[in-house]
Amino acid sequence: MTYYAAKTRPASARTVRDIELTATIKQVHKENYGVYGARKIWHELRRTGVPVARCTVERLMRAAGLRGLLRDKSPRTTRPAAETDRPRDLVKRNFTATRPNQLWVADLTYVRTSVGWVYAAFVLDVYSRLIVGWQVSTSLYTDLALDALKTAVWRRETQGSDLRRLVHHSDRGVQYRAIRYSQRPAGAVASVGSKGDSYDNAMAEAFNSLFKAELVRNKGPWRG
Repeated sequence: MTYYAAKTRPASARTVRDIELTATIKQVHKENYGVYGARKIWHELRRTGVPVARCTVERLMRAAGLRGLLRDKSPRTTRPAAETDRPRDLVKRNFTATRPNQLWVADLTYVRTSVGWVYAAFVLDVYSRLIVGWQVSTSLYTDLALDALKTAVWRRETQGSDLRRLVHHSDRGVQYRAIRYSQRPAGAVASVGSKGDSYDNAMAEAFNSLFKAELVRNKGPWRG
């Protein structure tokens, strides 16, 4: 009697919900190159108005055999500049902002292509996590970082943004310490992390790691 009752009993509300959520999770995972893990899928679901706990996303992804892309450790592109009159570290690993254009972080990375190495510089707005400036080059020199910053400044100033209280944070690489790089917007303040400490620019380095894992190694190799 119990066996036949169990066979004919309608699926529970939780089971139905799990089936629906799993289908949505699979769709989000597919639309994002199959690289999103539970945390990013959870945030995406919440952004689209799907109320779900992170632990539920983790459980359903395990059951469906879905996982995010693992990131490899990468060589550094930082060449420390000589100890001159460098700016202070104004961020102190507190990568938070309460408004746009309050704090930008910058870093360099490299990309292997079919025709050789290409270097990329990014400027990230901490508040919105938006890439406000970027540039690529076949050589690792000062203008790469400078051009990325110029792009960010031009973009925000043409939108009417006030950059006078902006803090621009980077590591101690020589590209970011060159004199020409000090040509930042009037009123903006430079901030530089301490020597040999990747955590002092962790947010920018984390973005570079994701960029290469999700769009280079996963979708590459790039031809140029």
